[in-house]
Amino acid sequence: MDTIENLIITIVKPLISHPDNFSIKIEDTPEFLEYHLDLDPNDVGRIIGRKGRTITAIRSIVYSVPTQGKKVRIVIDEK
Repeated sequence: MDTIENLIITIVKPLISHPDNFSIKIEDTPEFLEYHLDLDPNDVGRIIGRKGRTITAIRSIVYSVPTQGKKVRIVIDEK
């Protein structure tokens, strides 16, 4: 699943203004591989976008990557 993490980093980093505060935690649940995005509070709005359009587009791209067994889920963690 390293390719999914790299894909998320490639998409998200150019969109945020504090890339040093960006990290991804992977949580393996029975149904999903959850990628938790830890962002600077000022960057959360940039990733969500107006009416959620940006995060919807990011999720569409990431969810289209074929995986073995489990579904992928992206979660934005708020601090």
